[in-house]
Order: sequence, then structure tokens, then C-alpha cells
Amino acid sequence: MKVALVRLRESGQVVTCKLEEGVNISDYVIVEADRGTDYGEVVEINEAEVPAKGSSGEASLKTILRKVSPEDQKHIKENVQDARESMRQCSRKVGEYKLAMKLVDAEYSFDRKKIVFYFTADGRVDFRELVKDLAKVFKIRIEMRQIGVRDEAKLFGGIGPCGQALCCVRFLKNFEPVNMKMAKTQRLPLNSGKISGICGRLMCCLFYEFKTYKDLAKGLPKEGDVIETSQGKGKVVSVNILKRTVYAELEDGRTDKIVYLDSVEEKKQE
Repeated sequence: MKVALVRLRESGQVVTCKLEEGVNISDYVIVEADRGTDYGEVVEINEAEVPAKGSSGEASLKTILRKVSPEDQKHIKENVQDARESMRQCSRKVGEYKLAMKLVDAEYSFDRKKIVFYFTADGRVDFRELVKDLAKVFKIRIEMRQIGVRDEAKLFGGIGPCGQALCCVRFLKNFEPVNMKMAKTQRLPLNSGKISGICGRLMCCLFYEFKTYKDLAKGLPKEGDVIETSQGKGKVVSVNILKRTVYAELEDGRTDKIVYLDSVEEKKQE
């Protein structure tokens, strides 16, 4: 059975739906959500095992009701416009309660039975009284969702240092953990301004090639190591991981180049 992964609204969760005929990747669809109906974009289509009837797997599958029609698009546009005004009202309430949080965005569900307010904060925020107050104002279900700076960048979009639209906007479904070790392994300059995205965190693309660099680095000495070369002992002064070459400075000041076999050839010799 084929299933479709649908991202609800512009920045909501990704739900799994039974794929309907004629629905393709990038299509906007109306889906049956937990409490009513919502809209979303089809971000992926996969093959999946057919869940047994009555199983939790079957229950977790959502239903695609239809593709978004021109009338639906008009309704969604109205929801977006109304959400901006709702955000202004919520922002005033946040100020009244003096909560240490920054409102980022707001979204109505398609059927307007729920509104989600996205915010950033340094720590946990007790917004229970705020939610009660907002529920009286809007008379619908209120959801406050704390997000990180990467999620904020995903919401607003932008252009990365590579000159292209942010990966998190174009195709990333989840944020993989990225650390400084990945930059060091790839021999990138350890300057936060050059390896950080517009969100201020390390760029997500550092994760893409990390495994390749890590595999190619196996068996190579590190800079500063003393190794035995064909010309005698030498101190490693430079390492090219992609070419698997090492330059060592010999005791007489000369430089010797050592080429290491690639991993495939090494496996054949083992």
C-alpha cells in the first residue's frame, strides 16, 4: 500500500495518510485531522505494509479527503489573514501577563476549530492563564507551541550562504543534530560566522557529507603525528581526506607525499 506524508498547514506536524489516486508530491490536500479537517502539502510518497484491521497502525493513518480546490484556497487565504490579527491580539495578552516569550507566528486549522501560536523562549513558560484568556476571546481550541531558532528560520525562510533557499524550507523534514566535530572532520574554518546559518546555529548541510568524510578519514594519520615514510620518519603537516593523501615534513626539511589506498582497495587486501 502506498502512503503519503502530509505536512499540516505551513509548519505543522507531518502525518501519514492513505494515498488517494491522482495525489502527487507537492499537491495541497484537505485531510481528516485529529479533531476536524485541516490542509497540508504532500511532501513524500512511500510504500508501506498494510496495517491489520483494528490495529494502532491502521488507526494512525489519516484520510485525504480531496485536493485543495479554488474555494479551499480562498478559505485558506482568509485564515492566514485572520491569523495575523489573532497574533496581534495574542501579543497584547502576552504583554499583559508579562510572559518571557516571543510570538513568531499563528495558524488556523482549515476548519477554524483550532489556532496554533508559535513562540520562542529561553526556557519553559507557564502560559496556562494566557490560554484560558485566549480561549474566551477566540472561542476555539488554543495551542501554544514552543519552537527553536531553527524552526523560526523555517517559518520565515530566507537565502543561505550557498545562495539557495534554506534547506529547511525546501526539503528537510527533520532537523538532524549538528556539532562542531562535523566541521573539524571536513576541515572547514572554525569561524562561527562562516559555518552558521541565518538561524545562528551550525548549518544543517554540515551533516550531509559528514559520514563520507568520516569513512574516508579512517586509517589516515592526523596533523602533527610522526609517521614512517619511504624517505624516513616525518611529521604530518597536511592531510587531504578526499584524496586520501598526506604530506609529511622529513628531518632534513624535505616534504614527502604519501598516498593511502582507498577503502575499497584496503578491503580487497584484507
